[in-house]
Amino acid sequence: MMSAIVLAAGLSTRMGGVNKLLLPFKGKTVIVTVVEHLINAGIEEIIVVTGNDAEQVKNLLKHLDVKVIYNEDFKKGMTSSIKKGVLGVKGNSYMICLGDMPFITNEEYLQIRTFFEKLRHLNDACICIPTYKNKKGNPVVFSSFYKSEIFKHTNMEGCKGIIAGNQQNVYKLEMKASNILKDIDTADNYNKAVM
Repeated sequence: MMSAIVLAAGLSTRMGGVNKLLLPFKGKTVIVTVVEHLINAGIEEIIVVTGNDAEQVKNLLKHLDVKVIYNEDFKKGMTSSIKKGVLGVKGNSYMICLGDMPFITNEEYLQIRTFFEKLRHLNDACICIPTYKNKKGNPVVFSSFYKSEIFKHTNMEGCKGIIAGNQQNVYKLEMKASNILKDIDTADNYNKAVM
């Protein structure tokens, strides 16, 4: 079973104090759009890891079939939320999703999932990275083979070090669109997205 871990704990520092996940996006909010796309892609288990504005994020998701976990260490960095999510999953693979990437479609999540599951039969230690024009994007999918390595990981900016140390198990999936590269980091990103 694949588990999606949605990172929704950040401080949105580059947004000038506004929590980007709570902003309107095509009739919903950024975080609800991301989670609904994952649900529609058929991901069996979805864990949303909260931190900043945890109650507001949780309330937005209460009508959806997701598990919300609070990360009390969220100010330490992204890896603390990944660890918290991995701790709460039942699946044997972890799709690490960013809560500020509402452009990724149901179909794209499904494509990444299908690609990973085919690879998993060939290599139990596989890592899948979507790319567009050879640029690496998100979400990255890890086999549960890396569970203990994730817990030991000390770099708080994500799991790039694990990827770098396991290049023989990394598989890239070239996507047809740039959605896997597009997040909402700044007010300018957001304004362009909703125009």
